[in-house]
Amino acid sequence: MVVKLHVQDISLRFGGIKALRNIDFEVPEGSIFAVIGPNGAGKTSLINSINGFYHPQEGRILFEGRDISNVPAYKRAQLGISRTFQNIALYTNATVLDNLMAARHIHMKHTNLLTAALFWGPTQREEIEHRRRVEDIIEFLEMESIRKTRVGALSYGLRKRVELGRALALEPSLLLLDEPMAGMNVEEKEDMARFILDIHERQGMTIFLVEHDIGLVMDISHRIVVLDFGEKIGEGTPDEIRQDERVIKAYLGQEG
Repeated sequence: MVVKLHVQDISLRFGGIKALRNIDFEVPEGSIFAVIGPNGAGKTSLINSINGFYHPQEGRILFEGRDISNVPAYKRAQLGISRTFQNIALYTNATVLDNLMAARHIHMKHTNLLTAALFWGPTQREEIEHRRRVEDIIEFLEMESIRKTRVGALSYGLRKRVELGRALALEPSLLLLDEPMAGMNVEEKEDMARFILDIHERQGMTIFLVEHDIGLVMDISHRIVVLDFGEKIGEGTPDEIRQDERVIKAYLGQEG
C-alpha cells in the first residue's frame, strides 16, 4: 500500500481545550477516506490541521512521505492539497468562471504586473492554458449554463458545486472535502456524490471526506475513521464500522 497521507499521533489544543487527542491513521493513495463523528467530535479541527490552518502541538503530518507539520497552508496547496469548506468561501460578486480562474494563481509562472498589463507572449499563452483547464472543469461539473453567472445569484447547491470546481482548479493530488453535502436536498446530494465518484474514478485522486451523511459515506468510502470528543474510537472498512460496538454506541445508534 502506498500511503498518501499519514496523520501521526497528533494532538491539538486551544488553551485548556484539547480538540484532538493522539489521532493516528494512514490514507492510502487513490482511496476515498472518510471521517465521521457527532458534532464537536473534532472533524473540522482535523481537516484544518491537514490543510495547514491549524498546527497541532504534538505529532506529525506526512504528505507523500514529507513532513508538512510546519508548512503553511498556501505551500500545502502548492504541494497538491486543496479543500472545500463547510461554510462556503467564494467570491460572491465574481462569476463562476472568475472564481475558478482565481484558483489557478498558484500555477501562473509568467504573469507579473507588466506582462499582465500588456497581455503578450508567455502570459497570453499561459492565460489560454489556464482558461482551457477551467472550462474543462466547468464542463465536467455541468456548469456551462452558469459559467458567467455571479456566484451570489446562485442557489446554495450550485455554490457548493462551484466550490468543488475551485478546489479542482488547483490540480490537487489530495482533495479535502469538508461536509460537501451539508444543506443540500436529495437531488443535489446525488449529483455531488456522482461528481465525487467521477473525480476518483477518472483521475484516481485521493479524496479525504468529512461528512454527516452516513449512508453516503458507507456507500462510497473505502475506509472510515470515527471521532468522538477529539479521540479516534474506530477505524476500518464500512462493514467493519457498521459492526463496531463502540461506534454504534457513540454515533451510529443515533442515526437509527
